[in-house]
Amino acid sequence: QVHLVESGGGLVQPGGSLRLSCAASGFRFDYYIIGWFRQAPGKEREGISCIGRDAGSTYYKDSVKDRFTISRDNAKDTVSLQMNSVKSEDTAVYFCAALLDPLAVRRLATDCPRGDEYQYWGQGTQVTVSS
Repeated sequence: QVHLVESGGGLVQPGGSLRLSCAASGFRFDYYIIGWFRQAPGKEREGISCIGRDAGSTYYKDSVKDRFTISRDNAKDTVSLQMNSVKSEDTAVYFCAALLDPLAVRRLATDCPRGDEYQYWGQGTQVTVSS
């Protein structure tokens, strides 16, 4: 049975840091592109970062570029999202998702795959940035 489980969310002050993790099971993790998404109250889901199978390709949306870092450990079937210099607008539920598409990694140079392309999703973890 496939599982993606996010953890690490919580309350953080503006300018602070938080590290989210996504633990996978039930599928061949190292075959999959992993994406991080977030959804703030009243807003559409936003894809913010993604990472290729071997971590050689990553992409960041402008809203998080230079502040967030995505990484993966295929030996542990986990992906992390290091969030630094957080802002109030980073407040959202954060989701990880997995996509199996050998050709999609080519697109990571310019954008992440769309949310509707991903086959598996986690349940999300809440991040609240507030003083």
